[in-house]
Amino acid sequence: MAKKFMAILFMASFVLATLVVFQLPATAGKKTDTLNFAWSKELETMDRYFNTAREGMIVSRLICDDLMYRDPVTYEYKPLLAKSFTWIDKLTMEFELREGITFHNGEKFDADDVVYTLNFMSNPDNKVLVQRNVNWIKNAEKLGPYKVRINLKKPFPVALEYLAGNLPIYPNEYYARVGSKGFGLKPVGTGPYKVSELEQGKKIVFVRNDNYFKESPKGKPSIGKLVQRTIPEVTTMVAELMTGGLDWIYMVPKDQAEKLEKMSGIKMIRAETMRIAFIQMDVTGRTGEDAPFKDLRVRRAILHAIDREAIARNLVGGQSRVVHAPCYPTQFGCTKDVMKYEYNPEKAKKLLAEAGYPKGFEVDFYGYRDRPYGEAIVGYLRDVGITAKLKWLQYSALRDKTKENKVAFVMNTWGSYGVNDISNITGQHFRFEYNDLARDQKVTDWLEEGDNSIDTNHRIEVYDKALKRIAEQAYWVPLFTYVANYAFTEDLDFTPQPDAVPRFFLSKWK
Repeated sequence: MAKKFMAILFMASFVLATLVVFQLPATAGKKTDTLNFAWSKELETMDRYFNTAREGMIVSRLICDDLMYRDPVTYEYKPLLAKSFTWIDKLTMEFELREGITFHNGEKFDADDVVYTLNFMSNPDNKVLVQRNVNWIKNAEKLGPYKVRINLKKPFPVALEYLAGNLPIYPNEYYARVGSKGFGLKPVGTGPYKVSELEQGKKIVFVRNDNYFKESPKGKPSIGKLVQRTIPEVTTMVAELMTGGLDWIYMVPKDQAEKLEKMSGIKMIRAETMRIAFIQMDVTGRTGEDAPFKDLRVRRAILHAIDREAIARNLVGGQSRVVHAPCYPTQFGCTKDVMKYEYNPEKAKKLLAEAGYPKGFEVDFYGYRDRPYGEAIVGYLRDVGITAKLKWLQYSALRDKTKENKVAFVMNTWGSYGVNDISNITGQHFRFEYNDLARDQKVTDWLEEGDNSIDTNHRIEVYDKALKRIAEQAYWVPLFTYVANYAFTEDLDFTPQPDAVPRFFLSKWK
């Protein structure tokens, strides 16, 4: 009996100790001025131009600088390595560069670095992975020790957006010597942090660049040391966060996020991102003769049938909200002044009856991610008589099937690669390509006009026309914004941004 009592006492003590550990995370990060964070994706190279991962963008913005910087609060473009810039004409930009800046290896920053980086990366022979970041550049010219001209292949009004986060400037002498492979192992930039240790695919140690130039709009970094670890298992990351081994994690699954919200000492934010969900419908009948979506009344019925607010609030959660136009609200050119469709199943039924479908119809409903959202939509459509048969595929399979004109009704998502300009979403989906199910020449012409003008007022005017027509004709069912779940110690002052790129150089300890 005594042995049994002692065993029970031991188990109770163990459970109590475990609860204490899991409810009171250690504060070692703050005490040692070291931010410990993790993600699950293995980063194969630290050369931003030769990886497509979001994690590569995070690393690049810590250790490198671009010519420009987009303020994450005001969305204003501010000179970074540049001191000022001018549009000479629609195909020419000139930049005055800051003086007195050095790379982490001691190389002096000047026009040669800018010209070398932009010319090397925009040369198709060098096979930069994300071509959209560089394929608008014809070449860069040196006009003086601290003056550069960028010549464009065609008008590209969103150039500043790409120059403010997607085109880090490398030291020309070092990069020419070590190449992409060497740079990927020992990166050198001008940024607020420098790499002091690297175990490829496992660990990166960043230390504060105490010589970082004070004029930078990024600001002087506060935290002295950052330690990143690659941890494939989410449950392991969560456990380490709860026990104090980590100070910050992101992209936490919803079920884990709900648990972490109840933990003392941990702050959980379900932050809105630029990714939006939307439904596309075969407006032209390319997928077959019996195409109900050719009828405007059917398309509008779909919009009235789905309770988008309920899905955003109850399924997506956090800061998710309904969108009414095919764009993220902060993107340049995105307007809220479009025709809106309230949740009204009775109105949906009436429109279907007027269109000749009093009992509804059957249709295959495709998608590639977040099946529970698709299932909720199927339920709402069923309530108005539409039988939507769920067909969830891998993204590549869905893309191929769409190219074969076999997809008439589909839920898609788009994150715009964090680009705060409407051209990155409407320009991808309304250009008579395989994924344009509307095929409206007026819309395409207006968007093309906006995408090729550097007159901001004119761009807003033509984008407004295009978005209003898309809404009036119900070419899309814009659904809601996505969220990214961040969990971190309450000792950390951290603010997520819609592009889901954490800016640790803006963070500090409380």
